[in-house]
Amino acid sequence: MVELSGLKRLREVRCWREDYAELVHGPSCPVPGLGQGLHGVPLVGRKLAGSSPYPSALSSPLPNPFLPCKFQPLVFQKKLSFHSLRTRRGLILLEAGRQGWDVVTHILSDKFHLHLKFFQNLIEKLSGPSPSEAEKAMDTSRIILVAGATGGVGRRVVDLLRKKGLPVRVLVRNEEKARRMLGPDVDLHIDPEYFKGVRMVINAVSVIVGPKEGDTPDRVKYSQGIKFFEPEIKGDSPEMVEFIGMKNLINAVKENVGLRSGKLVFGFEGTSSRELPWGALDDVVMGGVSESTFQIDPNGGENGGPTGIFRGVVSTTNNGGFTSIRTRNFSIPEDLSAYDGLELRIKGDGRRYKLIVRTSRDWDTVGYTMGFDTVKDQWQSVRLPFSSLRPIFRARTIPDAPPFNPSEIISLQLMFSKFEYDGKLNPTFVEGQFQLPISTILAYMKEPITPRFVHVSSAGVTRPDRPGLDLSKQPPAVRLNRELGEDLIRESGIPYTIVRPCALTEEPAGADLIFDQGDNITGKISREEVARICVAAIESPYACDKTFEVKSVIPFSEPYTVDPDNPPPEKDYNLYFQTLKEGITGKESLGQTPVPV
Repeated sequence: MVELSGLKRLREVRCWREDYAELVHGPSCPVPGLGQGLHGVPLVGRKLAGSSPYPSALSSPLPNPFLPCKFQPLVFQKKLSFHSLRTRRGLILLEAGRQGWDVVTHILSDKFHLHLKFFQNLIEKLSGPSPSEAEKAMDTSRIILVAGATGGVGRRVVDLLRKKGLPVRVLVRNEEKARRMLGPDVDLHIDPEYFKGVRMVINAVSVIVGPKEGDTPDRVKYSQGIKFFEPEIKGDSPEMVEFIGMKNLINAVKENVGLRSGKLVFGFEGTSSRELPWGALDDVVMGGVSESTFQIDPNGGENGGPTGIFRGVVSTTNNGGFTSIRTRNFSIPEDLSAYDGLELRIKGDGRRYKLIVRTSRDWDTVGYTMGFDTVKDQWQSVRLPFSSLRPIFRARTIPDAPPFNPSEIISLQLMFSKFEYDGKLNPTFVEGQFQLPISTILAYMKEPITPRFVHVSSAGVTRPDRPGLDLSKQPPAVRLNRELGEDLIRESGIPYTIVRPCALTEEPAGADLIFDQGDNITGKISREEVARICVAAIESPYACDKTFEVKSVIPFSEPYTVDPDNPPPEKDYNLYFQTLKEGITGKESLGQTPVPV
């Protein structure tokens, strides 16, 4: 093995000298090393392909975490993976893993970096994912789940999403029917992680309704719309499908699609709280004398409630100049992919701090970092978008690091440091005492928020309970309607759209439409049109948290056809969504004089 010994030698390697990352992994250094987490908890290592040229290659015991340690000789083991390749002076050894071949040493020369880049590119080609695999992984980052995908509306929704190139997963009651209708490649493999990666839901599940007296072989009555026959429920009850089924679906997808109010990652908010195991990690690991701590103050919050406090004393003595607190690695990665960033509710002291988010269980690895400024003696909310996080390793930006993955968050760290990154200094840094109260760390959705759950309901669902309404004069289906699942969606906190179509037909889309609210209209509408409305709604902030009815302007007595050579223009559904208001459900008429329908 090759040994680089002594403080002088260490200082020649600048990657050991900046910020918290000047951790030294030696055989007897009592600081967390590769394979160790806070408090000595063993970690399962995960390599970051193509991430940093500087990851840890050595492990060390952890008898006394967060205590000062003396500099120890830095030793390179004789076999390193290409992930552990050093780009500084010393013996360079690479191993291609499964390829089973070794690259022999290349001594210091002007051509060193050219050879290094060649070997890195070669190994990445040998061991990295193929372009098709990378494309597949990227495609699954925004899966749209279609429930009821074999129904008249659901299967059209699936077709429209596929034509737009969006990743689709389906939830059906009859797998054989789904394969037959949607094709053999449809994504309906149900397993414990079936909802993983789902970011939006279009729910077209409904009770199965048919004519009491039966239909013709070519389903003429079904195609006409249920206005023209006396319906009856053919399958599971509305309570089973629209209430229990809705409750189960919401519970299954809620974590994946996210809540409008965000997700509490740490802190105290109203009656909710979530604590994390924080530990101090200061410049004592490189010989400094700064120190910090993290405590819960039961009465230090903004409104007299509990809050966390990151406080300490920072000093530049012995080339130090930083303090930090870091969580223990989460046993299960925190999945925040439904959100757009982290929002900190803090009481500032006028200084600039850093938030560091890690997606690897390795101790000394890339940290996705962003600095933020505070206002002295004021409670403030600071939003840190995931898109602005910078991959930093030992105070340097790593341009070829993997993109930040919000579904695999392993740990968090807060830091007050003299150093920024890439040689820059913190303009607000001063030695001495500091204090940063932190009441919450919350994952948030950025505005404008678009619907994450689109539900196809039915016009008339509130009318059977409306006092004084003569149901005999309503379309037959209205007598079967009950509002069973809509309130579950509204109360879930998921951004939603509830579409209430009038009688559904097999006519083509394209007729002019009437959008209304209050549950008063009757009429007909094409299933194809409803599918288009659903697909448009998931991309429109104007549709968010709205409930509305919709029908075409064509009366029941007139069939609607389209000339294939002169099709109607594509609709801009936003023009309709913009006319809608929040909070109108049709229940406003309950207990009041009925509105004529």
